[in-house]
Amino acid sequence: MRREQTLEEISDGKLYDSNDMVKADCHDCEGCCDCCQGMGDSVLLDPYDVYRLSAGLQKSAEQLLQEYLELGVTDGNILPHLRMTGVKEQCIFLNSEGRCHIHSIRPGFCRLFPLGRFYENGSFKYILQIHECPKTNRSKIKVKKWVDTPDLKKYEKFVNDWHYFLLDVQEVLYNAEDPDLIRNLNLFVVNRFYLKPYDQNQDFYIQFYERLKEGKELLALA
Repeated sequence: MRREQTLEEISDGKLYDSNDMVKADCHDCEGCCDCCQGMGDSVLLDPYDVYRLSAGLQKSAEQLLQEYLELGVTDGNILPHLRMTGVKEQCIFLNSEGRCHIHSIRPGFCRLFPLGRFYENGSFKYILQIHECPKTNRSKIKVKKWVDTPDLKKYEKFVNDWHYFLLDVQEVLYNAEDPDLIRNLNLFVVNRFYLKPYDQNQDFYIQFYERLKEGKELLALA
C-alpha cells in the first residue's frame, strides 16, 4: 500500500535490519486487541499468507475467501484482505476474549505490527510506526524474533520481490487503456498467485518463483 507521508511522520525515523533491536514487544498484547479492530481493508495478504492459512486451517483458497477473506482494490491491484465483522469491525479471527485464534499462522501484516517496511532502491528496511499501537510500555526485541517467520532470509526476499512485482503490475494498470487488459491482468494475479493451489508437500518459494516468472513474462508482453 502506498503512503503519502514522510518517514519522519510515521516512524521514529530509524531504519532497522532483522538483527536490530527495536521497541516493539507488546508483552503478548495483554488486555488489548486494538490493532485487530477497525482496520477496514488494510490487512492485505500476500501469497504466502494465504498458503499458510490454507495449510493451517485445511481449507482451499476459495474456501478462505468464502469464510474469512475478501477481495478489494489496493493501488489498482485486486488483492485479498482479512474480513472485519460486527459492530466493532473486528478481525474475523478474533475470539470472544479478544485473542487471535490463528496466532501461529497469522498473516505477515500481523506479525510485523507495529513495525512496517520502508521500500527504497529495490529493497526494504524495517521501521517502527509511532501512531499505530496504543501500548506505551513496549520492550525491545530483535526484529527477526518479533517477525517470527521460518527461513527469514527467504521470506524477506519473497516479500521484497512480491512488492516490486505488484508495483510493476500497477504501472501497467495505471497506463492501460484497454479494459480487457486491466481485467485479465488482475484475474491473472488473483488466480495464479492465490487461487491456484500450492502443493503443501513442496517448497512454497520454489512454486512462487515459477509463477512469478510467468507474471513477469506476461508484463513484458503487456
